[in-house]
Amino acid sequence: MHTDLVAALDIGGTKIAGALVDGQGRILVRAQRPTPAREDGDTVMRAVEQVLGELTGSPLWGRATAVGIGSAGPVDRSAGTVSPVNVPGWRDYPLVGRVRAAAGDLPVELIGDGVAITAAEHWQGAARGHDNALCMVVSTGVGGGLVLGGRLHAGPTGNAGHIGHISVDLDGDLCPCGSHGCVERIASGPNIARRALENGWRPGPDGDTSAAAVAAAARTGDPVAVASFERAAQALAAGIAATATLVEIDIAVIGGGVGKAGDVLFAPLRKALSAYATLSFVRHLTVAPAQMGTDAGLVGAAAAALARRTDAAAAGV
Repeated sequence: MHTDLVAALDIGGTKIAGALVDGQGRILVRAQRPTPAREDGDTVMRAVEQVLGELTGSPLWGRATAVGIGSAGPVDRSAGTVSPVNVPGWRDYPLVGRVRAAAGDLPVELIGDGVAITAAEHWQGAARGHDNALCMVVSTGVGGGLVLGGRLHAGPTGNAGHIGHISVDLDGDLCPCGSHGCVERIASGPNIARRALENGWRPGPDGDTSAAAVAAAARTGDPVAVASFERAAQALAAGIAATATLVEIDIAVIGGGVGKAGDVLFAPLRKALSAYATLSFVRHLTVAPAQMGTDAGLVGAAAAALARRTDAAAAGV
């Protein structure tokens, strides 16, 4: 058995998680810090260095051969920089160089968080065994990634598969990204809740106005809540069908908080997909909930680092 390990970092607006991961995807050592997202860039980097410091201090660190990073985006894999929307102190921040320095000059692979979750689902989760897959994270935003021909397809900058910003409503609302009618503007959790409230849904005594509360109301048959999830499902179906038509995926995996809504989302999604995915080569597309849970970002970052190491070995580097 290969005894080498890779280090993985999962960097988001709330937490910075790190792990040492073996070739079977098992997490052997963990470290975590809250993200000081409102602080300056170097303060955020210090939290990353503290997480790495815990990993490098482990007796297992000597077996680490590469570092994989899954980061909130946008990321630029080709430049080694990140500019996470929810970490304003990092703009074109040279994360790869800083991590390499802190990790004893090990090779570093950077991908976006949606691509990392895709890598995890393909390696260990719902997309396992599928050579062509789209994986989506539907929560506060909508992200995603692609597996094509059995390999993670991150694209030159590491953002390929970012389905949240496909426009599915030409005359739709202005999205914060600058486009109109994006999948994210319709299907993200906050937008599901916003639309339900605008159309007359009212929260219960606890005052919870989250998408999870709207999902609970939809389960009891509240027509406004049901309609808001149906609209989200329609947007997701249009984006999935467009992707399938372009690159011939055979499964779409949906994770994130909204993905946990169950049949409230998946029943109208499957129905809408049959209306959008009409061509013979996309008609057999399946939709499944994600399986990897909260460790997906770490496992996916590790998968990317392992793939890089395998590619380098094959190239004789």
